[in-house]
Parts: sequence; C-alpha cells; structure tokens
Amino acid sequence: MIFVMLIMFMGFQNFLELQHLRNCIPDQVVVQRIDERLSALGNCISCNDHVALTHPDLDKATEELIADVLGVEVFRQTIAGNILVGSYCAFSNRGGLVHPHTSIEDLDELSTLLQVPLVAGTVNRGSEVIAAGMTVNDWTAFCGSDTTATELSVIESVFKLREGQPTAIVDDMRKSLIDSYV
Repeated sequence: MIFVMLIMFMGFQNFLELQHLRNCIPDQVVVQRIDERLSALGNCISCNDHVALTHPDLDKATEELIADVLGVEVFRQTIAGNILVGSYCAFSNRGGLVHPHTSIEDLDELSTLLQVPLVAGTVNRGSEVIAAGMTVNDWTAFCGSDTTATELSVIESVFKLREGQPTAIVDDMRKSLIDSYV
C-alpha cells in the first residue's frame, strides 16, 4: 500500500519543513509539493483509489499533479452547487456520502463518474459538511460524536462496512475504542 501526501508550502523556510517531513516518514510514502493559490487542499479534493473530484478553479498544473501522484482520474466537479468538493462529500472504493441537497440527477451523474453507489445525507446531527464530520476508507469510518444512530446506519450501509467478516485489524481497533458494553 502506498501512502501519498500532497502538501502546500510557500517560501524557503517551508522547503526545510518539507525536507524534514520527507526525512521523518517511511520511503514508501510519496510527498509532493504543490504550488496552488487555493491553499486548503483537503477542502478542494476528494478521492478514492481510482477517481478524484476537485474544486473547479484548481490550476491545470495542480490537476495534473493530483492525477500523476495519486494515480487517479481527475474530474472538476461541484457537490450540490458547492465548489468545495473535499468538504461536502466523502467516498471510498465501496460507496459515498454527499451533501443532502444533491439532486437525484447529480447523484446519478456522480455515481456513474465514481462507479460507486452514493447517498445524500448528513453527519454530526445534521451537518452538511460531510468531510468535517467523518473520514472513511474501504473497511471503517470514523464520525463525530454527535453523529446520530440513523446517520451511522446510512454510513454503514452506503460504505458497506458490515459486509463480510471483520479483519483482525478491525477487531483490534474496535476492542481498543470500546471499553465495555453496557
């Protein structure tokens, strides 16, 4: 498994910080510096192993770097009219959750583009800012403590988190997160 970090730095001092990061992390983690006027890349990019959705105003050079470094196909997109795609959706290779005001037509278009099922919903007791309230991969999701049981049920369903037997990693993680059952 290859891990990738896209990092924005400005100035010489930050070059030293970038070098320090490269020295402190394993060699298999790819670190790429990006010069981009839109500085909060986490709000501007959402991706899985195959596709990245990006803010419509990202520079062409940034889009090409994202495609090359992450090894994904990049699409400039909005989510329910919001340009901060990294904030208003979260998706994995198995499913995705998008802003609750996403139209049925947009859901179908995005689902076809991403090749995963999508659901419009919320996290953290109705928050529309999906990525601020959860992070997900193909085998688990972490949500804010205000996320309701209904929201958790939707998340488990769309990301197919209950399918198959849990791996040893998931079992160990659950044991460490849950002190006791009441």
